[in-house]
Amino acid sequence: MSDLAPTTGGGAAARTDGDNRYKAVQQKLKTLGTAMELAGNELEQLLRNMRQNAQRAEGLAVDIANAELDRKFIEMTNQVAVALGGAATEVQKLHETAQEVSGLAHDARRTHARLYEGLDTIRSGRRERTPKPGFFAH
Repeated sequence: MSDLAPTTGGGAAARTDGDNRYKAVQQKLKTLGTAMELAGNELEQLLRNMRQNAQRAEGLAVDIANAELDRKFIEMTNQVAVALGGAATEVQKLHETAQEVSGLAHDARRTHARLYEGLDTIRSGRRERTPKPGFFAH
């Protein structure tokens, strides 16, 4: 039996509304980075479990062979071990991608802050309302 169980406490999905204010974008990037870190951690655990299960299946195939059971059971158990190994390879790729996306989200957040934090500070400190984007383009 597998120890895998669905989790409900994972990272919250970033809202995809049209709110592009500085603080909203910063929060969305932070949420994305955190969610990808959590996903990476869960994928790392899944990868370890899959590798352990593949090794157990290989050992079981040896035990079945030593017990001189029907050859088809040995082959099926070996196929399970190979399938788990292949799936673990794909989970490893997914884990690496999650780590990369997390890093890129944090980099994007820092770059966004560097470019727009000063402007947001000025705009937020004014009493007067700021025109909507595109107002001066006409």
